Amino acid sequence: QSSPPSDSPTQSESVAHGVSSYLPLQLPRTWETAKRTTRRTNTEADGVGIIALLKRTLHKDCVVMVKQFRPPMGGNTLEFPAGLIDEGETADVAALRELKEETGYKGEVVGVTPVTCLDPGLSNCTTQIVLVNINGDDVENINPTQQLEFVEVILLPLDEFQCKIDDLIRREKIIVDSKVYIFAMGMAQAFFKPRELPVLKQ
Repeated sequence: QSSPPSDSPTQSESVAHGVSSYLPLQLPRTWETAKRTTRRTNTEADGVGIIALLKRTLHKDCVVMVKQFRPPMGGNTLEFPAGLIDEGETADVAALRELKEETGYKGEVVGVTPVTCLDPGLSNCTTQIVLVNINGDDVENINPTQQLEFVEVILLPLDEFQCKIDDLIRREKIIVDSKVYIFAMGMAQAFFKPRELPVLKQ
C-alpha cells in the first residue's frame, strides 16, 4: 500500500487567522503560522542579513553588529545588520543599502549565500546572507554616521567573537540571534581548534 509523498501536505485548510490544518500522510495536525505579505515581486528572498568585517590598519578585524530593542523579545538583541529587499533590488544592493542605513559603513560585497529559511516551523520568511568587507581606512568609514537612531552599532573582534558575545550576555542579559551565535561557534573552532571541525576530520 503506497503512501502520499512526505515532502508536501495532502490537504491544507485555514482554520483561524494564522492557523492552518494540514493532513500530511493522512495524519491531521494543526500549525500556528505567520506568512509575510510584503515580499516583493521578482525577488528570491524577503530580506538580507549582513556579515560585515571591518578592516583597519593597526586594529583587529571586527564584525559589525547591531544592538536594538525587539518588542517580541521584550528586550535588546544582538544581531547582524539586516533588512528587507526593496522592489527591484538584488541581495547585494539591499545589503549595502541596509549596512549604510543601520551602521553608516560603506562596504564591498564579497559573497552571497543561496536563499535560506529563518524560522520554518513558524513562518515562510526567507533570507540571503551577504558577506561584506569594509575598508576602515577609507575616509567615508573613519567616522560613519548611521541613519537609524534606535540601532546601536557594536564592533566585536573576530578572533574573540564568541567570548565578547558571552560577556555581553552575562553583563547585559542581551538576547543573541541564533545565526550570530552559530557563526561565533564556527569562528571559535576555526581559530582555536581547526582540526576539530567536522569537515576537516578524516
